[in-house]
Amino acid sequence: MWQKITRTFVLAGLITCSAPSLATLEEGIAAANMGKFDVALKEFRYLVDMGYAPGMYELAKMYDGGYGVPKDPRKAAELLQRAVKLGSSDAMFALAVMYEDGRGVKLDKQKAVDLFTQAARKNLPAAQYNLGVMHANGDGVTQDYLEARFWYERAAANNYTLAMFNLALLYYQGLGVQKNIERSYIWNTLAEFNGYQPATESRQLDEQSMSRSQIERGQKIANEIYHKIQARTYIAGSGFVE
Repeated sequence: MWQKITRTFVLAGLITCSAPSLATLEEGIAAANMGKFDVALKEFRYLVDMGYAPGMYELAKMYDGGYGVPKDPRKAAELLQRAVKLGSSDAMFALAVMYEDGRGVKLDKQKAVDLFTQAARKNLPAAQYNLGVMHANGDGVTQDYLEARFWYERAAANNYTLAMFNLALLYYQGLGVQKNIERSYIWNTLAEFNGYQPATESRQLDEQSMSRSQIERGQKIANEIYHKIQARTYIAGSGFVE
């Protein structure tokens, strides 16, 4: 089975906001990281009262984990639902996981898929990856390796290591694509660049079926793609001649 990201929350992304709100958010996050939950709760509750989605997301984390407050997944889900209505992709992802697990809300795979899709379309890599996994596994959706590839490619373009590794698996096994060891090698190499040890083992397995010229070409393409990904100029699905 392809593995989903199972953590409930991801780190908050870049935020467009007023300076006072950003300062308060950063102060709350810093306090929470130091275990000063009373200070963090004060900051986050202030932001929630202001109708500020990132504050709702952070306060939801406190309730979901029971940090400084009694653990209350239902309260966390309510806060996330408010943040989702305000367009928070992080809240979409976190709430999707709660619907998928049936924690704080009634288990609902379709709502999980819908929320992952909303977050993925906002370019959240973890959501793009999870959608790929759900389509590869047929979890909450009809199994569709082409759709899995679509979302893995987008997560990989955002430098998401596990998506790179799963793309390599698709090409190695010929799932939804024509079997292509060279492309498997390329995506394994990219995941390896990010320090993912299983990708090293898979890349070495790929090499056993490749000629020296194929390896050299694969290395060249992997380097080119990696530099583009780091520069944020890589376009999902590009880099190869069909």
